[in-house]
This record gives sequence, C-alpha cells and structure tokens, in this order.
Amino acid sequence: MPYLVLLAALLFAAAPLATPGFGGYAPDQFPVPQVDPPVQPAGYAFAIWGLLYLWLIAHGAYGVWARRDAPDWAPMRAPLFFSLALGVGWLWVAQQSPVVATLMIWLMWFGAVVAWLRAPARDAWWALVPIGLYAGWLTAASSVSIGLLLGGFGVGTGILAAVIALILALMLSIGLMLSRPGALGLPVAVIWALVAIAVSNLPDGPAVVLALAAGGVLILAVLAIKQLADGPRRIG
Repeated sequence: MPYLVLLAALLFAAAPLATPGFGGYAPDQFPVPQVDPPVQPAGYAFAIWGLLYLWLIAHGAYGVWARRDAPDWAPMRAPLFFSLALGVGWLWVAQQSPVVATLMIWLMWFGAVVAWLRAPARDAWWALVPIGLYAGWLTAASSVSIGLLLGGFGVGTGILAAVIALILALMLSIGLMLSRPGALGLPVAVIWALVAIAVSNLPDGPAVVLALAAGGVLILAVLAIKQLADGPRRIG
C-alpha cells in the first residue's frame, strides 16, 4: 500500500498536464449559466494545488522510504489512496459533467477526511499536515461545488446557493476541528478558501456572502487558536 499511495500521488499531480487548463466549471455547463457566481473563490486560491501536489508526493515518498512498515501509518493509507486515485480523473470529468464531478469530489473528500482522522500524530509535517491541508481544501471545494450546482440548476438564486455552500463548509469544518482538536492543516486550507471567496466578492458582491465568508474566517481562526491554547498539541 505505501507504493500505491506514492503512485497515486504522482499520477494525481501529473493529471493537470494531460488535461486542458481548468479554472472552474464553464458557465454553459449548467442550465442556468454561472457567470461570476458569488460562491466562486478568486482565481489565485487554486495555487494551493501546487503545494498540495508536492506535499502529497513528499508524504508518499517518505512513507515508502521511512515508514513503509510503520503500524501507525497503515490505517490512513487505504482511504488516502482511494481519494487520490479518484482525483486522477477528476479534472477530465469536471469538463464533461459538473454533476458527476461533484459526486466524485465528495467521495474524494470522504477518503481524505478518513485518512486525516487516522493520520499519526508523529511525523506531523509528513502526514497530518499535508493530509489536513488536502482534506481542508476538499471541504471547501466540495461545498463550493454544491453551491454551483444549486445555482446552475435554478435552485434559488446564486446568492442563496453561496450562502448554503458557505454554511455547509463551516459546519463541516467546525465538526472536523472538534473531532481532532489542534490539527491546523485542515482549518488553514478552509480559511484560505474563505478568504478567496471574500476577495472575489469585493468590492460590490453580495454583502451577505462577503460577511459570511469573512465571519467564517474569524470563527475558524478563533476556534483554532482556542484549541491550541487549551493544551500542548502537535501541529497538524
């Protein structure tokens, strides 16, 4: 399994090279075209994928080199492999069907979260941090995908769809943070996404979306600081 995780991470990182540039779903992929929807993060936010690709490869390589037979690394490997293997084809699917891509990204999220919950506390920078960042970004991205589907299929307005997506992302993030207090990788990635959503709604986007995104950043940051202050924990 260590070798499969490394292979999946390498293929996952290489997938963008085999797929035309993807900057989000095309507006005309939906019955109601999504032109500049309020739930969409600013474009710079997707730069986090470069960090995620490199860190996940480093995780896989370290796992093969130094933790191949470590019993505390074994539980996270199968769900992480499941998530990464699905991710190899996600970009291509996203250009074909937002509905199928949304289903896939939620399955990727599930695998990533299970892996994160099982990740060992030791070797935090090789396991807990990169998997936490990956799971956190997928928490935000899968929620955004739900918002785009709601707006794209005319379930309420784009503003309502964005509000639902943001509330979903916040509820999931808070629940996960309470499940593993003091593990910072996940909230950092969600905060990154929320800041980018707030930026994309400046200066004249819907005030409720901007306020909810900014409020979410504050809530997650305060919770993370409180968890760290409650007692010494490993960074993750």
